[in-house]
Amino acid sequence: MSGRRRLYIDWARALAVFVMIEAHTVDAWTRIADRRTLAFRDAMMLGGFAAPMFLWLAGVSLALSAASVQRREGNRTAAVDAVCRRGLEIFVLAFLFRLQSFIVTPGGPPVSLFRVDILNIMGPSIVAAGLVWGLSRTTGGLVVSYTAIATAFAMLTPIVRASALVNELPTWVQWYLRPAGDVTTFTALPWAGFVFAGAAVGALLAPIREATSERRLQLWLAAAGAVLVAGGFYAATLPTIYRNSSFWSSSPTYFAIRVGILMLALAAIYALALLAERQGMELPQLARFGRNSLFVYWIHVELVYGYLSWPLHGRLPLWGTFVAYGLFTALMYRAIVLKDRFVARWASRHTATRGPRPATA
Repeated sequence: MSGRRRLYIDWARALAVFVMIEAHTVDAWTRIADRRTLAFRDAMMLGGFAAPMFLWLAGVSLALSAASVQRREGNRTAAVDAVCRRGLEIFVLAFLFRLQSFIVTPGGPPVSLFRVDILNIMGPSIVAAGLVWGLSRTTGGLVVSYTAIATAFAMLTPIVRASALVNELPTWVQWYLRPAGDVTTFTALPWAGFVFAGAAVGALLAPIREATSERRLQLWLAAAGAVLVAGGFYAATLPTIYRNSSFWSSSPTYFAIRVGILMLALAAIYALALLAERQGMELPQLARFGRNSLFVYWIHVELVYGYLSWPLHGRLPLWGTFVAYGLFTALMYRAIVLKDRFVARWASRHTATRGPRPATA
């Protein structure tokens, strides 16, 4: 792309936002009768790609961010520190988010404050991937390391979930390793693997400066993604090597298929971004959604599932849910605009209060 920031990654993150909102609104607002339809099943299957996409793009972004900080600071340690701090911030935000939900929508059990959700997995995974980035000095080393770790997370998922050794661990650690009812929405295995898989792609993208090289890389990523999808579907037809495994939740084959689809999707979005750039289309609204993905996640869950939308819960036909989804997405964009205006106004006032810096001799 012509600019320093890869806008197509913001576009990909925006797509993840749209899919996330679709998944939650369809789940929360669709009436029971429509939940038996194929359209509802397909809508929920599409929505299931939001979480993998967010985690995978977090991995892509952390590798790009680490490389950017190293170029700017000339210090690899500073890059690792920046990535790890971001991961820790997201982990802390996970608990603040649950606290907000507990206060805004009272009535839930106190243990829900410690529920393992996507931010609980994303934060530590970013920290771990940042540390790996600091240990591997070459692009090849990073790609191999991240790919090996992602593969290990996928392959070990059925084993860890069935292992009696997990029973000996503290309860709160068990919540991070295998599903435990309402207290685990996500587990480290296999979900953290998406962060490392994305980091492998980010490590390949980070050193590229020429548009021609990036186009070539995107073609290779698309080809690799297609191989992963085809290989995953083929492997799913073979007898499983695990004693206990579920294709939709713990199977490494489904993990490979989803990673392949994400690689294909990123290449497709890159191609669309190139076409838009040649046509003079900037689409700043789309990029704005992508840059504010965490903000949208933070505010929309409570609005969709909380008391404010209670009259809609389980009461809309599927077509009505999609209409409401479109209106709600527009509302989220308006919230982004208001948030950005508030931040800009606060920053300008803060700068004015401090006054200009004194001149130096």
